[in-house]
Amino acid sequence: MFSYTIRRILMLIPVLIGMTLIVFSLIRAIPGNPAQVILGQQASKEAVASLTKELGLDNPWYVQYFDYIKGILTGDLGTSLRTSSAISGEIWNYLAATIELSFVAMVIAVVIGVNAGIISAWFQNSWFDYLAMFIALVGVSMPIFWLGLMEQWGFSIELGWLPSTGREDVRNPIEAITNLYLIDTLIQGRFDQFVTAFKHLILPSIALGTIPMAIIARMTRSSMLEVMKSDYIRTARAKGQSMFLVVYKHSLKNAIIPVLTVIGLQSGLLLGGAILTETIFGWPGIGTYIYDAIGFRDYPVIQSGILVVATIFVFINLIVDLLYAAFDPRIKYN
Repeated sequence: MFSYTIRRILMLIPVLIGMTLIVFSLIRAIPGNPAQVILGQQASKEAVASLTKELGLDNPWYVQYFDYIKGILTGDLGTSLRTSSAISGEIWNYLAATIELSFVAMVIAVVIGVNAGIISAWFQNSWFDYLAMFIALVGVSMPIFWLGLMEQWGFSIELGWLPSTGREDVRNPIEAITNLYLIDTLIQGRFDQFVTAFKHLILPSIALGTIPMAIIARMTRSSMLEVMKSDYIRTARAKGQSMFLVVYKHSLKNAIIPVLTVIGLQSGLLLGGAILTETIFGWPGIGTYIYDAIGFRDYPVIQSGILVVATIFVFINLIVDLLYAAFDPRIKYN
């Protein structure tokens, strides 16, 4: 297992290098000069040319690329052209917000999706099965931006139960320690702020987790139906074991492999695909960070933001691969 893990990690290096090259090339295809954006449209050509040289944007692309790679290898993600701050020092604030949102969304998706799929397979062709799969179909087809707006209208404007935007109550700000607000409030013993932070998470996490929840539910049902037709399941039932034990101990353990694959892929996609949710709910996450950087032609932020998200994505897939052996002893990594 250890040697396999090392090999997989080493295989990720060329993937990430290729990704940086592609992103670096595509970003420089975006029309516009960052120096012009920084100085404004009224700036003189001389001032724009001077700032372009100062930022190193007049160097050949390969020189800029190797300077960027050299910085990454030394732990330097560059400096934001917009804020003039080190990206490594400010990116965690945004990444932590997205991680917290994606984690809660994925917990909702997995808990509801897996159990809905199990019960649908358990009571195949029942009213619950038809209803759950219909809801799953609607969930897959429903645009995130529409669902988010409907949540805000229903639960925030009409009912007033939940906040519609932001991560915290601006009148009672949370003192950031890890920038994961649920953890920070618990560390400080501020349970009132924990409740407030959790309330701010509910609507965006449901909007973000709806599509993964629907996909997980359908995959779990399909995988469970196949496993529950196996001979060993009939044998376990013939021995008098309860249906609950047969489903959750025997069937689920053998049906979980394809579900794990879907969970891993959806977890990675949530990190990169949260920009719509973050925009609608005013969530200061990594998606919003990169989106604002694109409008400002902030090349270092765009490159570093995408690199961080891509790195997390490939490591999530590595963890899923390793979990296969934990759930199914027949899988060996030699």
